[in-house]
Amino acid sequence: MNQSIIDEIKNQDYDTIIETTENFLEEQIDKTRSKGVILGLSGGIDSAVIAYICKRKLKEKTLALIMPDTSITPKSETDDALKMIALTGIKYKLIDIKPIINEYSMYLEPNEKARGNLRARVRTNMLYYYANLKNYLVLGSSDKSEFNIGYFTKFGDGASDITPIVSLYKLQVREIAKHLGVPDNIIAKKSSPHLWKDHEAEDELGISYEEIDSILYCMIEKKLPIDEIEQNTQISKETVEKIQQLHINSEHKRLSPQKPNRE
Repeated sequence: MNQSIIDEIKNQDYDTIIETTENFLEEQIDKTRSKGVILGLSGGIDSAVIAYICKRKLKEKTLALIMPDTSITPKSETDDALKMIALTGIKYKLIDIKPIINEYSMYLEPNEKARGNLRARVRTNMLYYYANLKNYLVLGSSDKSEFNIGYFTKFGDGASDITPIVSLYKLQVREIAKHLGVPDNIIAKKSSPHLWKDHEAEDELGISYEEIDSILYCMIEKKLPIDEIEQNTQISKETVEKIQQLHINSEHKRLSPQKPNRE
């Protein structure tokens, strides 16, 4: 792997990015005549970064929902989410979605992957319930890496009103977390949507975020063909092609619902 590509991705003006994101959130609240913002807080780095950004200027206008499924979510994740609440001081609600998932499962065919995506969609339902109740905007926690390979549940964690960190690669999210003062254990932990037991992102994908970001950066920002991406990143052609295919196959997740052309 080419360290210079990773350094290039990481070398950003994070103070300006933080300020721009704060201004964007305030502008969106004003533009939509909303009263605040709501986010799902998982204990992972993406939602932690959003919580830390919100607490700077929108602390009194932010609500976080912590929504473990206690049948599969590690207690440590919920503990980390509660730690974020203690450190940021934002308002929160803790809702165990296990009874809801169990109720759904009484009427559905069993399938572990579909049930995992159901968990993500139930969480989104909760967020929009409280968003409706309070006239809040739902903040999505997708970063640029996961957004561009489709590593999110359509109409689940991919559903939101605004996406504050979708222009940041995972490596950049880790760096901005350091600038914001997010605890080291949150920054260092392995990413996981926790849609099923022992679920870890890099294990499921079979590729590290250093590789994912290097490939996407060369593909999207530098617009290089596969052979040049392989040369520049020093990552195998097979891995480069896998990321490219994930990007292509997940395009439907990034588009609005399609309609027939009647012209």
